[in-house]
Amino acid sequence: MKSGPDLIAEAKRRIQEVSPQEVREMQQRGEQFVLLDVRDQNEVNLGKVPGAIHISRGTLEGRVEGAIPRDAKVVVYCAAGNRSALAAVTMQEMGYGNVVSMAGGFRDWATSGGPVE
Repeated sequence: MKSGPDLIAEAKRRIQEVSPQEVREMQQRGEQFVLLDVRDQNEVNLGKVPGAIHISRGTLEGRVEGAIPRDAKVVVYCAAGNRSALAAVTMQEMGYGNVVSMAGGFRDWATSGGPVE
């Protein structure tokens, strides 16, 4: 039997993580990618990364295909980087081949000076 922390650790071994700084550098280079916020709506109401698409983790499987093409490069984030790791694994299993999770999530994005809307 696995615990929640076990599932998160396993997910993080199966995906690539990028730092908030790496995401800002990708933006500065003009790379084309989708920012996907998988936090709950009440969290998003307090602020999000500018330009991010919001699909709550709980509705991801039912909504992501209609919002993001499978061939898109996707950076997923949540509050701290745990739900986004699980979401990235789910998206990989759904055929998304270029998806990463932002380590530290929105918390690290905001505290490291990333813009917030």
